[in-house]
Amino acid sequence: MSAELDGDDELSVDGDEGEPAAERDEDAETPPETPEPASDGGITFKATGHDVFEVQENLTEGLTEAQTLLADLVSIPSPSGEEGAAAQRLKEFFEEHDREVWIDDAGNVRAPADDSVLLTSHIDTVPGDVPVKIENGVLWGRGSVDATGPLAAMAVAAVETGVSFVGVVREETGSNGAWHLVEDRGQPEAVINGEPSGWDGITLGYRGFLAGTYVSTSELGHSSRPEDNAIQSAVNWWSSVADFFDEDDSEGVFDTVTTKPVRFDGGPTDDGLAVEATVDVQFRVPPKYTIDDVREVAEGELDRGGVHWETPIPPVMASPRTEVAAALRAAIRGAGGEPRLLRKTGTSDMNIYAGTWDCPMATYGPGDSDLDHAPNEHLDLAEYDSSIDVLVDVCERLQE
Repeated sequence: MSAELDGDDELSVDGDEGEPAAERDEDAETPPETPEPASDGGITFKATGHDVFEVQENLTEGLTEAQTLLADLVSIPSPSGEEGAAAQRLKEFFEEHDREVWIDDAGNVRAPADDSVLLTSHIDTVPGDVPVKIENGVLWGRGSVDATGPLAAMAVAAVETGVSFVGVVREETGSNGAWHLVEDRGQPEAVINGEPSGWDGITLGYRGFLAGTYVSTSELGHSSRPEDNAIQSAVNWWSSVADFFDEDDSEGVFDTVTTKPVRFDGGPTDDGLAVEATVDVQFRVPPKYTIDDVREVAEGELDRGGVHWETPIPPVMASPRTEVAAALRAAIRGAGGEPRLLRKTGTSDMNIYAGTWDCPMATYGPGDSDLDHAPNEHLDLAEYDSSIDVLVDVCERLQE
C-alpha cells in the first residue's frame, strides 16, 4: 500500500443486491551454466542467484501447494524496484499449471485468460528484514500481509478458475506497474485488486493522492528588513493551505483532505545573492473533492513562488451494489463470514484502475491492514485459505 499506513473505515450499507530462462551473455565464449536448484530453509527454488530472508528450517514441510507459494514469495526479498526474483517464482507457478505467462517491460507478471475478471495485486513490499517462520499456523515475514498474502491468494484462484491475473511492481513507491498496465492492455470486464482487508472485508473506497513541490526565490537582504523572504513566504503559504483544510476536519479522516509537508529546504543561494525555499507537500484527497479542487485551493494561497505538481492519483469510491461487490458479499457469507464494507484513508492501485477503466471493481485480500509495514507482520494461514475459497467463488459467479 503506497506511502502511509492505511486506516480502515467501516461503511454501512442498507440492503443487499442479490447473491449474485537464464539470460545469455552475448560476449561470453560459452553460455552460462544453468544453476542447480538450491534449498533455502527447506524451500527449493528453481532459480538461484537471489537472496532470501532468514528462513525457518523446513518451513514448507506439510504445507499445501497454495501455502507453499505464499511461503516462498514471503521468503524472497522484494522491495520496490527489486521484485525480479519474486516475479520469477510467480511466473514459474503459472508455467507449472500450463498457463500463458510472461514478465512485461515494467516487470509485471502477466497471465491473461478469461477477462470476465482480472485479479491483480502488487509484488513489491516495503524494505524490512523480518525473519520468516510459521508458528501455530501463522506465517511471519515481510509482505505476508502487504500484499504478498493477497497476491498469492489471487494467483492460486486465477489458476483454479482460469481468469486473468497480473502481479504488478512498485506499488509502494509510485505504482509504476499499474500505470504501465492501464496503458498496455484493454479494459477487463471486472477487477478485483489485492490488498489486505481481512478475509471478510471488502474495500470500496480510497482517498486520492496529490504531491507537489513549492519553490520560491527572493533577494537576499538584512534580517532586519520587514519584507518576507522566500523562506517566510514558504511557511506562510503552507500554513494558509493547511488552515484552509483544517476547517473541514469534522467529518472523519476519510472525508477530510490530509495535508503533509514531507521536506523543507531553504537558505541563501551559492552566489549569496538570493534566498531560496522549497517545500515538498502531499495531499490525501477524499472522493467528495477532485484533484483540481485541492490544486485550486493550494494555488489560490500563493503570494510568491509556484508549485510543480506530480502526476496525481484520483480518489475512488465504488458502489457497494456492483456485481463485484455483490459477488464478494455472497462468497463471504457462503464461507461462513459476515461481510464488512470498508473505506481506507490511504491510496492503492485501485485508484489508478478506476481512473482509467469503466468497469466494476473492489479491493480484497487476507490480512490485518494494521500490520502493513510493521516489524511483526504476520498472516494466519487459515485466513489465507479462506480468502482463496472466497476468490474462487467470486470468479465463478462472475464467469456465469
